[in-house]
Amino acid sequence: MEQGNIVRSTILVIDDDASIRDAIAEFLGGHGYEVNTAADAAAGEQAWRKAPADLLVLDVMMPGEDGLSLCRRLSPGGVPILMLSALDDVTDRIVGLEVGAWDYLTKPFEPRELLARVRALLRRHAKASSGDTAGAGVTFAGWWLDMDGRRLHDPAGRAVALSEGEHALLAAFVRRPGRILTRDVLLDLARGLDAAPYDRAIDIAVSRLRRKLAEADPATIIETVRGVGYRLVPPVRPA
Repeated sequence: MEQGNIVRSTILVIDDDASIRDAIAEFLGGHGYEVNTAADAAAGEQAWRKAPADLLVLDVMMPGEDGLSLCRRLSPGGVPILMLSALDDVTDRIVGLEVGAWDYLTKPFEPRELLARVRALLRRHAKASSGDTAGAGVTFAGWWLDMDGRRLHDPAGRAVALSEGEHALLAAFVRRPGRILTRDVLLDLARGLDAAPYDRAIDIAVSRLRRKLAEADPATIIETVRGVGYRLVPPVRPA
């Protein structure tokens, strides 16, 4: 929405809990956003069709049609969708991301974290819409990785420093999401690792990378497949 020379991003909040819905609208409105709200999927879709927003904040569990179903229907439009859920479960996060959500936030949450994620999603969308490919990369579970520039940003938009070896290792995982990678394969793919070529080197490297990811997001990003190797859990999409 444009007011005079000021362009304000519009956000549509769809949540059946009036207290949460109103609190989000008041908080984001106080930070310069134009916020509209809806109490269920049907009203939310009607509001979206009438006046498409720049970003959707969408609750998963609602009476009638749930947020996942609505997300699946609206996501092909390319609008950033931030899912909200009271369930802090890896499977629920993955399902939300697989049906088209850009990010996932568990209730209860800090309003400042919501604001940070909204800003990060709008920046990503603006960059993609402008055709700026200088920072082209991939996203997974709200994270953004520049495959060429060795840059990583967490779901709140904060930069996370990676060594050459850590970037090479993470890049090996995101190029093969959902696939089990053995230690030998990882040693071959992650050539930036400054370590001797033995299994324990990969275990140590994965452990260090996991710690960096966990400092910003407790969700399981890289899981151990006992006796075989490792696997990247969330789906990966072009940024």
